[in-house]
Amino acid sequence: MIFRKFGRTQWDVSEIGYGMWGMGGWTESDDLLSAKSLDLAVENGVNFFDTAWAYGHGHSEKLLGDLLRRFPNKKLYTASKIPAKNFKWPAKPEYSLEESYPTSHIVEYTEKTLKNLQTEQLDLMQFHTWDDSWSEREEWQRAVEDLKKSGKVAAMGISVNRWEPENGIKALKTGAFDAVQVIYNIFDQAPEDVLFPLCKEMDIAVIARVPFDEGTLTGNITKETKFPEGDWRGTYFVPENLIASAERADLLRPLVPDGMTMAEMALRFITMNKTVSTIIPGMRKERNVLMNTALSDGKGLPNNLYQELKGHRWDRKPTSWSQ
Repeated sequence: MIFRKFGRTQWDVSEIGYGMWGMGGWTESDDLLSAKSLDLAVENGVNFFDTAWAYGHGHSEKLLGDLLRRFPNKKLYTASKIPAKNFKWPAKPEYSLEESYPTSHIVEYTEKTLKNLQTEQLDLMQFHTWDDSWSEREEWQRAVEDLKKSGKVAAMGISVNRWEPENGIKALKTGAFDAVQVIYNIFDQAPEDVLFPLCKEMDIAVIARVPFDEGTLTGNITKETKFPEGDWRGTYFVPENLIASAERADLLRPLVPDGMTMAEMALRFITMNKTVSTIIPGMRKERNVLMNTALSDGKGLPNNLYQELKGHRWDRKPTSWSQ
């Protein structure tokens, strides 16, 4: 496993982290599979785990807390997120700070997370949604400062909206945040334009989420794909998006090197960008853990392939279904 500095915190975090969204709503029997996958990740060098209260109303956080107790002698970095008080994703300009992140709510959900983890301090707490219209408000800035001073959190960050990587620039410029979480993959390269240069300049850690474009970049989604009832992807891959995404993925299939999967190519593409501190794929199955951790070998991709993939950038704008 390759380790990278996590911005100004100077933490050494695994290049491949662990996104725990998929574990939030699993049944009790699947919790056992989750635990096995999490244990295997630790055994293969993963030390950064990203969860949120919204992932099963704290259930995913509790699974992370259980993991910490199974590995008391290993430093595992914990990251979670405070949901907006109105419980709406993504943030919109018309949502006020008062209805999204009043001070009492910030404190309340930080304490809920600490209780779920059964720890006294969280390494990284993030705002799960963000709109830059809130950036200059002193209330959240004081709350962040107080959480750090009290020792409840070591660092703070924001998770920016899908396809809006620059809706957070003003907030980062305040100096209050140590990390930013953003969608970044072969299609979504827009963070490279403004966000990444600022993060490099200010030594802000970058967490790259949705590395597989919600599954498109695994190569397993086609125009005919149907999702089970209740699967979130069914609301995201509406026909308009499913067809366009599958067509874009089809253009990548001939580029996948022999002996490599499209998913591996997608992750290796992100590892080529040194501004990224850690990548957080969801890893529900042990075989995914083994595949994803094995590619952290410092090899990346051949430069000619990397440059060709850069040409597959897909700039999109938020819609009613992009969430």
